[in-house]
Amino acid sequence: MDFVLQGGATLWGTQMITRDIGVTNGLLRDAQTGPKIDARDYIILPGIIDMHGDGFERHLAPRRGAVKDLSAGLIATEAELAVNGITTAVLAQFYSWEGGMRSPAFAADMLAALTTLAPSFATTLIPQLRFEYLMKSHWPAFLDLVKRFAVPYVVLNDHIPHSALAQGKKPPRLTGQALKSGRNPDAHLALLTDLHQQKDAVLADLPDLIADLLALGVMIGSHDDASFEDRKTFHDLGVRISEFPEKEAAAQAAVTLGSPVIMGAPNMLRGGSHVGNLNAASLIGCGLDALASDYHYPAPRLAALALARDMGFAKAWPYVSANPARILGLTDRGILCDGKRADMIILNANTYRLVATIAQGKFTYLSGPFAQNVLSAI
Repeated sequence: MDFVLQGGATLWGTQMITRDIGVTNGLLRDAQTGPKIDARDYIILPGIIDMHGDGFERHLAPRRGAVKDLSAGLIATEAELAVNGITTAVLAQFYSWEGGMRSPAFAADMLAALTTLAPSFATTLIPQLRFEYLMKSHWPAFLDLVKRFAVPYVVLNDHIPHSALAQGKKPPRLTGQALKSGRNPDAHLALLTDLHQQKDAVLADLPDLIADLLALGVMIGSHDDASFEDRKTFHDLGVRISEFPEKEAAAQAAVTLGSPVIMGAPNMLRGGSHVGNLNAASLIGCGLDALASDYHYPAPRLAALALARDMGFAKAWPYVSANPARILGLTDRGILCDGKRADMIILNANTYRLVATIAQGKFTYLSGPFAQNVLSAI
């Protein structure tokens, strides 16, 4: 429906002002038609754009073999995103040797289910494939999957425990990881050892894979850059996005080279990485472009609110809205202004509690006294 939000404190463009907001045909318009909804005592902000999240895994496969119908899990995921103010979400699906919900077969099933369901959601769900690129024998099948489902965003991972394998040691958590993948520990160790030993040869051919992805128009990022050299190597190959750099040198390389830097919002909330890597807060104002949910969908909103206490909404909120939109090439959202998509969240001005999420002009979440305001107006 068309409607008007009246009297809310709004991040309109780049300034916080009090104003009425008209929504017509799912877009923000100065023309004001439809029911008038009282938004006084509320804060209206752009909807959150989450550049990288794998929190959906708990809905798609809470336990091995527990869920056969992925559609139900995706519906639950969309509801959780809405409850946390996320109006556009990148779902980071693994294509990995890890097996289970991160296996190639599961990735194909997830993409098929998402392709079917995504048009029915007001929340935009964008697939990302996180590819363990040392799986060179899978390159043709992986490229076919990207092409078949028009996957717009690929991130290159290498989670092989190279340090332990180079020392001839069994990697930590080997047995549990093997059981999760459906392999016995000896077979799993043999697979990891084989991928480890092929690393140099695969890296020599990696430019071919990247060139094929770029030819498909795919955005490419690298995950967990550990050094200046890592980021520069990927950047020079056309891998422009740096997701969760592990060390300050890698992050600074990204800044120097003009690569967007994405960090996990949980990292910032807890004051550092849970495994001792780079603290996201250290990059605020000097290199960080976007905060992503990583594994916890409430985190982007909570992290941006924490930043807003020190720098205000106009400076804090772009980390979860305007900047991700720019990086993803989504020119129709990320800020609130005339003609943009009506993607918004509404907060209680006293408690900062989320009371409504609006995606494409549709209420995807609504609660509390503000829900009464909406119902009274219509």
